[in-house]
Amino acid sequence: MATSFPVLILKAGHEVHLKNRHCSIFKTAIQTFPQCEDGAIVKVCDVRNAFLCYATINRKAYICGRVIGFEEGDPMEIIRKNIERAVAMRQKMVATADTTAFRLINAEGDGIPGLIVDQYGPVVVVQLTTLGMDKLRSWIVDTISALVKPAAIFEKSTSSARKKEGLQDREGWLKGKMNTKIEVVERGVKYLIELAGSQKTGLFIDQREMRSLVRSISKGRTVLDVCSYVGGFSVNALLGGAKTADAVDYDAAAIARAKEHVAINKLPAAIFGAYAEDAFQFMRKIPLPRQYDFIILDPPAFAKRSSDLDQAKHAYTDLNRLALQVLPPGGLLLTCSCSYQVDVQLFQTLIFHAARQAKREVKILERHRQAFDHPINLYHPEADYLKSLLLWVE
Repeated sequence: MATSFPVLILKAGHEVHLKNRHCSIFKTAIQTFPQCEDGAIVKVCDVRNAFLCYATINRKAYICGRVIGFEEGDPMEIIRKNIERAVAMRQKMVATADTTAFRLINAEGDGIPGLIVDQYGPVVVVQLTTLGMDKLRSWIVDTISALVKPAAIFEKSTSSARKKEGLQDREGWLKGKMNTKIEVVERGVKYLIELAGSQKTGLFIDQREMRSLVRSISKGRTVLDVCSYVGGFSVNALLGGAKTADAVDYDAAAIARAKEHVAINKLPAAIFGAYAEDAFQFMRKIPLPRQYDFIILDPPAFAKRSSDLDQAKHAYTDLNRLALQVLPPGGLLLTCSCSYQVDVQLFQTLIFHAARQAKREVKILERHRQAFDHPINLYHPEADYLKSLLLWVE
């Protein structure tokens, strides 16, 4: 029963963000920690002992509480219902015969901090980023198994967030076992997923809508896909009728996988170029390998923490300036940022500075299309990390 959970007391005045249904409890807000193990579920109350929420606790972390339910009752049932709602939404809005790779549970976006679950064809991939969720591993596997009925479940808990929780990385099969290399489809486009060892399993599924956008506007264009990873934008551009597409990424293994993606989608190898090079060095080449009229910039997060922000501002401005300088009139630039520290307004300001430095007239045609399987919790805006601008360059 709910009454059996240890009680954590907040300092006076620190309950407001919880009343606004924010999912994080900071160490500085705690007046009294309960006597319990780190990772346990606690009942959170204000100084008058009024109920606020249930949360998992970890004294080692600065965000020492992760809210798992704002209603009184059984917190495990609250988690179960949130899992069921999350899966039902994906099955209604995303999962189709031509899309077999998508996110089932998006942590705070679905009211379950610390739990990320992706489906890749017959396999479900689980990522546990908090100590509280880590301790629920077996229960999560059983719950997902009963609800989704996957052929196997693989854990890929390798994010930097685990270090902040005092956790080691974990990777391996939790239920069943299959080949770690899986073919999936996204809007009919084929991709190869490598569960073991690779970054993000080999496909950034949060960019699904932007890949589809690229496919719809690439006909007749010469495309440069910078920080391409495994070539998702390049392949979609070619399937959309691009004359050629070149992929650039410092990761040679990712470039090799991009070539495989071109092949399995039955695209001519002659219209695809691949360069395992640093993006900035490539963009400074004079001349570039081709005259590109559509450039895509999707770099890794330049600002993973607030101390990186100044350096990130310079990097985003510089990379976009280089792209804007080489695009012909009527060219397109799709520029993206996955740095949470760089919000939408700041990102647009940086592109403004890049355009001024490049002395180009630029129009915004479209902003980022959010993939439905990556919902953002209205009460937890910190999860809104990904932004994009599609630009017309005069």
